Amino acid sequence: MVRQELVARQLDEQIVGRYPVGQRLRVLDVGMGQGTQALRLARAGHKVTGLEQDPKMLAAAREALAAEPEGIRERVRLIEGDGQDTGVHFLPGSFDVVLCHGVLMYVEEPDPLLAGLARMLAPGGLLSLLVRNGDALALRPGLQADWTTALAAFDTVAYTNRLGLKVRADRLAALTATLAGIGAPLHNWYGVRVFTDTAADDAPVPQDLDALLAVEERAGKTDPYRGVAALLHLCGVRG
Repeated sequence: MVRQELVARQLDEQIVGRYPVGQRLRVLDVGMGQGTQALRLARAGHKVTGLEQDPKMLAAAREALAAEPEGIRERVRLIEGDGQDTGVHFLPGSFDVVLCHGVLMYVEEPDPLLAGLARMLAPGGLLSLLVRNGDALALRPGLQADWTTALAAFDTVAYTNRLGLKVRADRLAALTATLAGIGAPLHNWYGVRVFTDTAADDAPVPQDLDALLAVEERAGKTDPYRGVAALLHLCGVRG
């Protein structure tokens, strides 16, 4: 919940800074999961296409969409597919905003995927990436006193996530270079989950949630805190 709320606030900040108030944007959400961000943007009036390859996640997104009013349902299109096949489904320059959140950690070679996403953007379009922070992999195990895992994390971008899957993280400098190389150079970046990364997935919602979010939002914009966040939210702009 904290992750989704922080990313939503950061994304809104970027959209408001780039587009006139009230403009209806064409949004592509690659690896949309259960559709949290896609539905939120559709409720704000934007036309959203969600791309998801996991049938269970796609079913959850369709169920959530079915509960929305007709006007919102008409603005959302859901497609079963892989983010690496965007060129099969869409023409270049078809979208004003492309989201790719929580996907790159499952892709061994992300550069072709990112290049394909950049091609989907119209000139001046926004590419929003949410990735695991490869420069802070030692922090979570270190705070949990798992010293062996923490020590090993300094020299790798590989890690085991909370689902028990072996995945990979991304470093800010490397992704910055990649974004420049695909014609969507980094415009801004944020940290996500600076102080709450060690919280259990089933932790109850705290009574001081507003204060928690305010602190996380501030830390996500502020050095040096954002540099040690569990996740990085990078926003590139198509030249």
